[in-house]
Amino acid sequence: MNRALRTPLVAVVATVTVVTAALSTSACGSSSTDAGGSSGAPASVSLKIGQTGWAASQAALQVAGLDNTPYRIEWPVFSGGDQQLQALQSKALDVAQSSETPPIFVAAGGTVNFTQVAVQTASTLLQEVVVGKDSSITSIKDLKGKKVGYVKNTTAAYFLNELLKQNGLSWTDIESRPVSPNDGLAALQGGSIDAFASYGNTIIQAHAGGAKTIGSGENILSGNFPWSTTKALLGDAAKKAALADLLARLDRAYAYIRDGHLADYAKRFAAATKQPEASAVQQITQQEAQRPTHLGVVTPAAEQSQQRVADSFVDIKAIPAAVKVSDLWSTDLNSALQSALEKGGK
Repeated sequence: MNRALRTPLVAVVATVTVVTAALSTSACGSSSTDAGGSSGAPASVSLKIGQTGWAASQAALQVAGLDNTPYRIEWPVFSGGDQQLQALQSKALDVAQSSETPPIFVAAGGTVNFTQVAVQTASTLLQEVVVGKDSSITSIKDLKGKKVGYVKNTTAAYFLNELLKQNGLSWTDIESRPVSPNDGLAALQGGSIDAFASYGNTIIQAHAGGAKTIGSGENILSGNFPWSTTKALLGDAAKKAALADLLARLDRAYAYIRDGHLADYAKRFAAATKQPEASAVQQITQQEAQRPTHLGVVTPAAEQSQQRVADSFVDIKAIPAAVKVSDLWSTDLNSALQSALEKGGK
């Protein structure tokens, strides 16, 4: 994951080169703070923050010179937001980031051991339905009766369903194939599926192989990417302060990147996703122009947006029953985060 998660700065959320959290874990932190002041979190505090595809948040902090946190951070990398939430559920993470979609599937499956406490808004580009370079399919309407792969439990299922409806089709008009990003890309290239709905680096890789876009989630997805944590963390004053400080730093970092430092960030992005720097610069520039990346507090609008996604999954029977998404949100971090964001802006 996954409003598509999901970037650059967030929407690039899946990479074919990183498939498990165990493949990449890094840390940053120091005993000093930046000009924004103290976070209120002691140096003994440590946070394990999930990332999808590559350590995008860590890179943003480093480019902006805001990685000198007075608390330690580890950045384990996953291939999707759904995997992050699985790790959060099992207490292997302190904080997870995903699109709106994975939390819905967790809720539909039973016990939820996390709560969504902040929202990162970002670009909805690179959320596409693609076909192979030699395919005769030229539009979503042509998908009737075709084998269509989509990344399960992510935004891909949502925008694919909405695109089908916009074109007079329904979910039952296609042979839907839920897959992982890597498997879906391989299936498209191997010809075992006719089209593939995915996002981020998977789409970049598909285009590199000659794939053509026949539909986009650009104007369908909200661009909301919830940050989730546990009630235990919210009950720990030091960790709660650290999380609020971190999110405010990230908001400042993305503003810094937009202010003449896109190339610095793109260099790290290109290395992580194995693409030319010029291509990375173009993608980041387009995405930040379309919808700048920001961090913010929980709002009713964010809840309503996620509810629309959940209702869509009921329609296609992707989940067995309706999910009340307001139960997934908490405003417990709002005050601390708003204070940190205001402090960081001064």
